[in-house]
Amino acid sequence: MLIEDDTQIVEMLQNYLVKEGYDVSAAFNGLDGISLFRQSAFDIVIVDLMMPKLDGIEVMKLIRENSSVPILIMSAKDSDIDKAIGLGFGADDYIAKPFSLIEMSARIKAAIRRATTYSNAGSAADQVPSAAKVLTFDALRIDLDNFSARKNDVDLRLTAKEFEILKLFATNPHRVFTKAQLYSLIWNDEYYGDENVINVHIRRLREKIEDLPSKPRYIKTLWGIGYKWEGQ
Repeated sequence: MLIEDDTQIVEMLQNYLVKEGYDVSAAFNGLDGISLFRQSAFDIVIVDLMMPKLDGIEVMKLIRENSSVPILIMSAKDSDIDKAIGLGFGADDYIAKPFSLIEMSARIKAAIRRATTYSNAGSAADQVPSAAKVLTFDALRIDLDNFSARKNDVDLRLTAKEFEILKLFATNPHRVFTKAQLYSLIWNDEYYGDENVINVHIRRLREKIEDLPSKPRYIKTLWGIGYKWEGQ
């Protein structure tokens, strides 16, 4: 599904993606986009941040209330704050305008592939002994079978990517992961040096699992190297 108020962009993307073999549904504002989303099942949602009636952030918040469908942000504002806000509300990836159709197609394929890999529990983080399907770190419990986590007996609302990162760290304690390794394992794609996607997801995950996100107990930063899990 494509939610974009620029008719020229919609027409260009629809024509290209249909030739690539996709079925494309389009809405030209946020309200119509949510209405369309609730009527059908989609493999990915591509949404512009700046739209009439309901902006892209509100659209993502409504989608994330009951769906983990991959969301790809489009934005003419190629600033870190736009990316951080969008990814913080549940987007899986972003692409800055203007973009090439080849890059858009590649990002769509990667997002759908990652979602399929996650739903089939096929990532590297799944290779753990069957006896260790529930991991406990003091007040934090991670259920690997049910893809869920609780802290102080309260369910944590983790996105698919946040859970994949948490699972990878928790099942590999004290192992150092560079940002390139994290991107390769979690996003199943090549790392091109854009740290923002990883930084935002780590920050959001820390806000949910750490008592003091500014002084993390579990996910430690090794400056200039990467991250590692220090939970006991």
